[in-house]
Amino acid sequence: MLETVRGPRQLIVGEGVAQNIPRVVAECGSRVLIVTDRVLLGQPGVAEIVAAVREKAEVVGVFADATPDVPLTDVALAVSVAAEVDADVILAIGGGTVIDLAKIVGVIRRHGGTPRDFYGESKVPGPTIPLVAVPTTSGTGSELTPVSVLTDPDRALKVGVSSVHIVPDFAIVDPELTYTCPATVTAHSGIDAFCHAVESYTARPRPHGPRDPVEQVFLGRNPITDHYALLAAERIARSLPRVVRDGGDKEARADMSYGSMLAGLAFSHAGNAAPHALQYPIGAATHTPHGLGVGLLLPYALDAARDAIGDRLAILAGVCGLDVTDASDAEAADTFLTWLDGLLADIGIPATLADIGVARADLPRFAEMASGVTRLIQNHPGPTDTASLTAILEAAWTGDRTRHVLTPRQR
Repeated sequence: MLETVRGPRQLIVGEGVAQNIPRVVAECGSRVLIVTDRVLLGQPGVAEIVAAVREKAEVVGVFADATPDVPLTDVALAVSVAAEVDADVILAIGGGTVIDLAKIVGVIRRHGGTPRDFYGESKVPGPTIPLVAVPTTSGTGSELTPVSVLTDPDRALKVGVSSVHIVPDFAIVDPELTYTCPATVTAHSGIDAFCHAVESYTARPRPHGPRDPVEQVFLGRNPITDHYALLAAERIARSLPRVVRDGGDKEARADMSYGSMLAGLAFSHAGNAAPHALQYPIGAATHTPHGLGVGLLLPYALDAARDAIGDRLAILAGVCGLDVTDASDAEAADTFLTWLDGLLADIGIPATLADIGVARADLPRFAEMASGVTRLIQNHPGPTDTASLTAILEAAWTGDRTRHVLTPRQR
């Protein structure tokens, strides 16, 4: 047995826990950089948090210009604000974009350099300045994870900085901060969280050497990640459609916050797989939301790998509340994938890559690019050669899950 568990020093979850933010921040430092966005800064709940932090801190700088997908220009601007106030602690209030931005700012604040110096796995040389992460969406799990995903204009796909040193020190997850999240953002972030749970549960298990838990970030599934992933899938499956229909459903909002958190704990070790790797070039090319892309791709990637994970898809069917009591694993897997198609349609996720403007001629190029995202693609339980990845994209382009799955001879 050789495993590891990663997470914040303290995780606090529940309605009303946001009131602890000023104290937690003050215990970490006195010169605060707050990272958020303009929409959130204008909301009463976030404005109250910022005001309360100002009362406790010696100096507060606010960077509220975070934009989607963390462009490197945002990193440079936020680092400048951190330098102006000589920040010794960062408070991130927002979705995955905001928290990922805060992570890389902390790295540069402590270690200097540029984001490009830290691309890949385990390139951050040591701890960063303390980070308190407060999510306002239920999706990325970034408040718990060792990953910051950035957009580099010199690259045709997103890039990641992955290190145990960028896991936030404190994660404060208050469902009340998600009540104002719009339906579309709720859907896209929520299905991203479901993908985290399912990709973690179906990730390829990998043998490890004693140095791997330090040298690598994503290590494949294990019994601990299975536990977190199934709990997450159960909660998200029962609550995502409800909360997209009615953002005021407090019980469903709480379920989503809890499920997103559990899924983040799962993939912090197990890792994401083909849907995320394939979304990187597709998202960069189409400028479509991350959650939309991974959600769209998930059933096609799972179907292509069903020979390896049919039993796990069957378990997911039961966990998601489907009646598969007398079904074989193959029948239960079919039931799960059919249900997943319905879930995606119900929350407004397009059915095909053609629907989001992907050109069919680009599919082999996107597959080739995704094959180079080793930290993700190595977790996919099915074949990962370029031809097999292209077949997944062909299926996702046409909407036919089975037509383009290659036989062993075709590979």
